[in-house]
Amino acid sequence: MVHSDGSAADVLVAGAGPVGLTAAAELRRRGISCRIVDRLPARLPYAKAVGIQPRTLEIWDRMGFVRAALEAAVPMRGQLTYVNGVEQPRLDLVLPPEVPYRFAALPQYETERIIEEFLEGFGTRIERGTELVSFVQDADGVTSRLTTPAGDEEVRTRFLVGCDGAHSVVRKGLGLTFEGGAFPEEYMLADVEVDWDLPYAYGVRAMHHDARGAVDDVLVCIPLPGERRYRVSMTVPPELSAAPPSGGDAVLHGLEGGRAPELGHVQAVLDRLSPQPTTASAMRWSSVFRISHRLVDRYGEGRVFVAGDAAHIHPPTGAQGMNTGIQDAWNLAWKLALAVRGAGAPGLLASYDAERRPVGAEVVGRTVRQAAEGVQADPEDADTLMMRQAQLLVGYRGSPLVQAAEPADPDGPGPRPGDRAPDCGGLSGHIAAYPVRLYDLLRGREHMLLLYGPGPALDGLADLTSAVRGFATGRVGVCAILAEAEPGAAADRGAQLPVYRDGRGEFARMYGVREPAAFVVRPDGYLGARLCPPTVSGLSAHFSQVFGS
Repeated sequence: MVHSDGSAADVLVAGAGPVGLTAAAELRRRGISCRIVDRLPARLPYAKAVGIQPRTLEIWDRMGFVRAALEAAVPMRGQLTYVNGVEQPRLDLVLPPEVPYRFAALPQYETERIIEEFLEGFGTRIERGTELVSFVQDADGVTSRLTTPAGDEEVRTRFLVGCDGAHSVVRKGLGLTFEGGAFPEEYMLADVEVDWDLPYAYGVRAMHHDARGAVDDVLVCIPLPGERRYRVSMTVPPELSAAPPSGGDAVLHGLEGGRAPELGHVQAVLDRLSPQPTTASAMRWSSVFRISHRLVDRYGEGRVFVAGDAAHIHPPTGAQGMNTGIQDAWNLAWKLALAVRGAGAPGLLASYDAERRPVGAEVVGRTVRQAAEGVQADPEDADTLMMRQAQLLVGYRGSPLVQAAEPADPDGPGPRPGDRAPDCGGLSGHIAAYPVRLYDLLRGREHMLLLYGPGPALDGLADLTSAVRGFATGRVGVCAILAEAEPGAAADRGAQLPVYRDGRGEFARMYGVREPAAFVVRPDGYLGARLCPPTVSGLSAHFSQVFGS
């Protein structure tokens, strides 16, 4: 057995899918050493998770590689629905104009390639053919046993993150419960080209209802990059159906080996359900898969955590799974980075479970309802439903890590502590001749303190700025956003912090503020605090929840 020297890495990430890659990339971006291992010898060429939500694109913007994803993806503009051959009202995926990104489709292997290349820019590569088989933790760290192409290895790290899927070794090693159930139906997936002439960038859902109105046949097609290429899913024909495996791991979820559908199986379903006569061709891959719905009882214990499918599995309805896992990893990574540096408050890592497990529970419940009853299972207005599907309504109000809501105005205009920090445009500085977005100012940053007010308010910002820099040196960036459009006013000459003008009033409108205010934006793009008016004591109280005293 090969023993590490104990200094190989601060964090070990098990699993190199989109979730594990996100965790590793965020840690490395913050200068934290980590190893990322995966039992597979190479990236799988399967278009499994393909829907990319607008919130995920905002995450990738903040991380710094969204352009690569935008250039590789195709837009997802809506869905065409057919019942017994009759076209139903078209669903258009429309979001408010201030949301910077729309829905997209990208094969999972492309998502993994893009994040992997970003990670390699920090000198970290996936250790392929390397599997975590067991671990033990103590008060100071985690000792993990790996099997590698060169033999067994024992590695010591400060933390372990399990992104190792529905059959997670990390989850089992922690003894976490994984309550839920499985759907009896089997499905098949395939990546094919079709020669129909349906509208570009729209998904297709075609169903057949029996005499009682129940769905007895279904075809779902999601567009992929390429000429008329789709990932298609449908029920399994009798000749490919098999009884669920008995014994062993009872979690029946994901792709199954040994029963790959042939092109003829796909064509048979298209012949029955396609809204236009069409021929499938150029099949890249196919598989049978099953669906379960489960959630862990906690997202971690001590120095070991789970994320993504290791923590929650559910139907693929609305493309929520991978995107939710990416947000798990993002939420955890910035907190781990502070903990590794000894800069986090005592309850910082516990907030991962407090914030993300309720999100996982909501997603599992919603996707199960929608799988059984359709999107109409959640009676929200169309705009709210679209924002929820886009994951733009995920929030952490009530988290121990965010400022408590103001009792007199918990639902006033603009975002409250725990809500997503919205983007806005029209911010101008003194040198650049073009306006910028708020997200341009946040990209690549850690915590940001945004100080808002009219021009004369800048005179009173010196104490706030020096106080923040005193108790959060190097951890919090500060900039001022002033209401007046005229640059170069006397109040902001010689300012000791960046100053931007809200010339079009977009920041004031999106953040629901007219008077002097302070907004703390966390590294994951959520508001940690909103102070109107801003005070040193209020900021100190909030940052002590994050960084300690």
